Amino acid sequence: MSNREELKKEIRALLKERDAIMIAHNYQRDEVQEIADLTGDSLALSRAAADSPASVIVFCGVHFMAESAAILSPSKTVILPRMDAGCPMADMITPEDLIREKEKRPGVPIVAYVNTSAEVKALSDICCTSANAVKVVDSLDSPMVYMIPDRNLSHYVSLSTKKRMEWWNGFCPTHERLKPEDVVKAKKENPGAVFVCHPECRPDVVELADHVCSTSGMYRYARATSARTIIVGTEMGILYRLRKENPDKRFVLASKALICPNMKLTTLEDVAEGLKEMKNIVTVPDDIRIRAKTALDRMLKVPRDF
Repeated sequence: MSNREELKKEIRALLKERDAIMIAHNYQRDEVQEIADLTGDSLALSRAAADSPASVIVFCGVHFMAESAAILSPSKTVILPRMDAGCPMADMITPEDLIREKEKRPGVPIVAYVNTSAEVKALSDICCTSANAVKVVDSLDSPMVYMIPDRNLSHYVSLSTKKRMEWWNGFCPTHERLKPEDVVKAKKENPGAVFVCHPECRPDVVELADHVCSTSGMYRYARATSARTIIVGTEMGILYRLRKENPDKRFVLASKALICPNMKLTTLEDVAEGLKEMKNIVTVPDDIRIRAKTALDRMLKVPRDF
C-alpha cells in the first residue's frame, strides 16, 4: 500500500474515532474529494453536515464555508484543516463597508451572497447562493435591492429580475481571470462543444455561454446534455466529479488560469493533523451567529425548483 493510501486509511479511521464527517467543496484537490463523505457547494454541505448525526465537521473548503457550518450547527465542532484558506471575494467587503452602504440606502434590503463573512451576513437581510440568487431577489417586497459582494453575480441577476439593483464592486479573482478570448479559443479547438460557466464569471464571458449555473447545476447539466464535449468555465476542481460521473464525455477547462490557490491549500496531511490534534476549530460568537442564521433561514424559506 502506498503512503497516500495509508494516509487515506488513517483519515477514515480518525473520522470514525472522532465521530466526524468530512465534507469537501467541489473545488478541493482530487484526493481530498475522493475520500470525503460528501462533496458539493458550500451551503449544501453546511446543511448536510447540520443534518448529520456526526458531532464533528471537517470542512475542506475556505473560511466563510466553515463559518456557515458553525452558524447552522452551533452544538458541533467545526474544523477547517487550513485556517489560512480564505476567500478573496469575501474579504473584499467588511462590516464597516456594509454599514456605510446601508446608511446610503435606508430601507433597501441587503442580499448577501453566501461567499461573505459571518459578520457581513449578520448585517444583511437575506442570503443567496449562485443557484437561487434570482429567486431570492424576486422574493423581496421591495422595488430595489442592494447585493453584495460579487459584481458579476449581481449583474447576472439584474438581467433576470424586474427589481432595481445596485451592488458592491467585489469579484472572484479566479473567475475574473477567464477572458472571452479564452472561450473563443476553446470553442475553436473543440468544434461542437458546449460552454457552461459560473455566474461569477465576467459579463462578456457569460454572454458566450450555452448555459450559466452554479457548480451543482453543472453536474446536472453535464448529465442531461447530449453534447459529448463540454467546455467548463469554473475552478478546475469541479472536473474530478464531472469526469467520474460522466466517463463517456470530455470535459475541457476553458482556461488554465481557473485555479483557486486558497481551495488548493488543504492537503490530506492537513486533514489528518486537524483530526489528530482537534485543532483549527472555527467558531462564531452567538450575537453574530444568531443574526447571520436569520439571514440564512430567510433564504432557505424561498421556494426552489432546482
